[in-house]
Amino acid sequence: MQIPEKEQKQNSSLQVDGMTSGMNMAGENLSFDRTRMAAERTLMAWVRTALSMISFGFTIYKFLQAMQEQSRLSVLKSETPRNVGLALIGIGTFALIVACVQHVKYLRKLGFKIRSVPWDLSLLVGCLIALLGFLMFWSIVFNAGPLS
Repeated sequence: MQIPEKEQKQNSSLQVDGMTSGMNMAGENLSFDRTRMAAERTLMAWVRTALSMISFGFTIYKFLQAMQEQSRLSVLKSETPRNVGLALIGIGTFALIVACVQHVKYLRKLGFKIRSVPWDLSLLVGCLIALLGFLMFWSIVFNAGPLS
């Protein structure tokens, strides 16, 4: 059975191009969505890492501070718990701020308008945790606030 030339041309374009023009638009949208979701997964990995560093820094600070207050022998220097906690909290907060800025720049590079969507959940969580890290850092430095 002979395939008409018009159908043969259309079938060969499907095999070569992989999609017709209508399907190509959907394919481009799907690839854009996959790329955007990969960027969000990367940001969430940074959120997870930064949250671990911030919480571990605060825990180390409080644990070493309590250990130092209960101990009659001074094993640690007086500022050691504070400095270790500040270092971990500072690194975690800084890394998260850089990751959020990098995420926004990458989305803009993709042509994604941040204001066109009501909110980006991974970016919102990242900003809130960065704010929490900043508050913890401030609380330890000035020994004031609800976290001191």
